[in-house]
Amino acid sequence: MHSHSPTGYGVGEEANVFQVRIHGRGGQGVVTAAELLSVAAFVEGSHAQAFPTFGSERTGAPVVSFCRIDDRPIRNREPIAEPDALIIQDPTLLHQVDVFAGLDQDGYILINSARGFDQLGLGEFATGFREQRLLTVPATEIAREHLGRPLPNAVLLGGFAGLSGLVTIESVARAIRERFPGKLGDGNVAAAEAAFEYVRRETGSVAHA
Repeated sequence: MHSHSPTGYGVGEEANVFQVRIHGRGGQGVVTAAELLSVAAFVEGSHAQAFPTFGSERTGAPVVSFCRIDDRPIRNREPIAEPDALIIQDPTLLHQVDVFAGLDQDGYILINSARGFDQLGLGEFATGFREQRLLTVPATEIAREHLGRPLPNAVLLGGFAGLSGLVTIESVARAIRERFPGKLGDGNVAAAEAAFEYVRRETGSVAHA
């Protein structure tokens, strides 16, 4: 985790903050994804903060949202320039926007795609990173299967829980049910759980490596 980004903490006080940046397009639930992740962390007793960049959220426009998780109150309100993890909800952004800006080589990358990093044109880029922290998940397909709609946000949070171990799948499920009651919540939870299991299979269950 980064210990040098400006938060208003004293020197050395920021070692436990974990910063997630989520990239997607308007209509994909990018802002909701950050909010759900913050609720999942809060359920586990952490302090958490979620906020979007204030640009256009028109359908199809690039959208970025942020989530910070810490074991102490979070005073920093700045956009996340140096994320510990990236969740990329739309792979068409990969070669349009500098989604990887500020991520160091210990970082996590989760991309919504049925294709691997090589097929996405990221093979050379990925070589400097820790292989067990990089993954693609076919979140749109999983969402269609469980929700009947191509909404990847909750699905990717399930995948992220499996990849990072930052939050549990149980906390993600609880956050989803709080936000989406009834059948919609059930579908999103099922999709998130399916992505979690997919990630655990793909990584051989080494979620905390």
